[in-house]
Amino acid sequence: MTLLGAFLETVQTWVPVFPQKRSFERALRQALGGLVCLGRRTISRIIWTNGRQKLGWASEYFLHSRCQWDPQKLFSPILKRALPWCSGNYIGVAVDDTRLHKTGRLIQQAFFQRDPLSPPFHVNLMLGLRFLQASLLVPLYKRSEVGTRALPIRFQEASRVKKPGRKATAEEWKLYRIAARQHNLSRQFATMVHELRQALDLSGAALKTLLLAVDGSFCNRTVFAIVLKGVEIIARARKDAVLCFRASAGSRRFYNPNKFTPEQVRKDESIPWKQTKIFYGGKRRRVRYKLLSDLFWQGGARKRTLRLLVVAPTPYRKRKSGRLYYRQPAYLMTTDLKGHAHTLLQVYFDRWQIEVNHREEKDTLGVGQAQLWNYVSVPKQPVLAVASYSALLLASLLAFGAERGSAYAELPRWRRNARRPSCLDLITLLRKEMTEHPELLISHSLNPSYERFASAAAA
Repeated sequence: MTLLGAFLETVQTWVPVFPQKRSFERALRQALGGLVCLGRRTISRIIWTNGRQKLGWASEYFLHSRCQWDPQKLFSPILKRALPWCSGNYIGVAVDDTRLHKTGRLIQQAFFQRDPLSPPFHVNLMLGLRFLQASLLVPLYKRSEVGTRALPIRFQEASRVKKPGRKATAEEWKLYRIAARQHNLSRQFATMVHELRQALDLSGAALKTLLLAVDGSFCNRTVFAIVLKGVEIIARARKDAVLCFRASAGSRRFYNPNKFTPEQVRKDESIPWKQTKIFYGGKRRRVRYKLLSDLFWQGGARKRTLRLLVVAPTPYRKRKSGRLYYRQPAYLMTTDLKGHAHTLLQVYFDRWQIEVNHREEKDTLGVGQAQLWNYVSVPKQPVLAVASYSALLLASLLAFGAERGSAYAELPRWRRNARRPSCLDLITLLRKEMTEHPELLISHSLNPSYERFASAAAA
């Protein structure tokens, strides 16, 4: 099987999402053209990539502004086909928000927000969109010596409620404050959790537990108030969070008045360190941790029982003869009270793969570079680009497995030890196969004239 054939077979499951066959064909052209496009991923350049620059362009834009289709349904067949790769009782999903730069002042969803790339000593602002992404953590290390691969299964717009103007009345400001509390990022996260649980049930994983790995921005009262059967959360907590045990029997109190913090747990020598091995960075590494059960976080989780995992600082050297450095410790709180600490730590270590998704989506695939301002089009086009990226990652697993085989281009000398293909490796192979197998494109009503990619694929 070729990568192009596996990708087209995966994308073919999108047919029921669109109201007409021609709408699906336009979406397929844009999905494939957005992957192999050279330069910025604008709609006009994608049209040129597909060889339709001399035809009408309006229908390509109307696909996002006028055609009625739910972009989140594109991830349902991807999730269903990826679940056989997720063995065990837990299904790890990483959730995080990401920002897409925009320059158009007519984009209603765009707003000024903190630039995550700004230096720590000076916070910069950027105009852009905010999306909430969920990625399925596929544990490939169970089959071969490669790290976990994250497949995006949700990419939802998470814009904030805009403030009223200067001439707004007191009643308008009151309504704004109520709407801002009801539509903040944590509330939208809670809605996504319910949708993910329903999607897993429909995909045949109703008996498995959904374990959500999130960063510190989601370690709050709203997120820990989510009580849903088959859903557990593991989040990075502050080192000064105030924790306690249950009050002693016979007391009228619920919380024990003796409080402590995760930092104090790390420094407490009476609590022993435990060890386990986590697959991270290409091999299994020894990790030291402390585990405390039956805790309560009065300011965050209220009366919900939690467990605390304290991960010790990991020593490392920049070179063999260099001095010994230590990374920062990690403090994790989870609602899962039965799972083994090794499983919970492995899922949270794998959460880093969603950051890899963000980098590849923005740098390699140019998600958010399409120049659209229509209120309906702005949140739909990036979802199509991310769904095509997820389908490409899944196609590589179905076609060649987890490891980097001989089908991919030869690696440079400085990258000889790579065991897993990168997104750029997949795109290079996809361009090559599009020139070698034009019959696959013709069978899916695509333009087989992709000679312009021959030189790029050879390079």
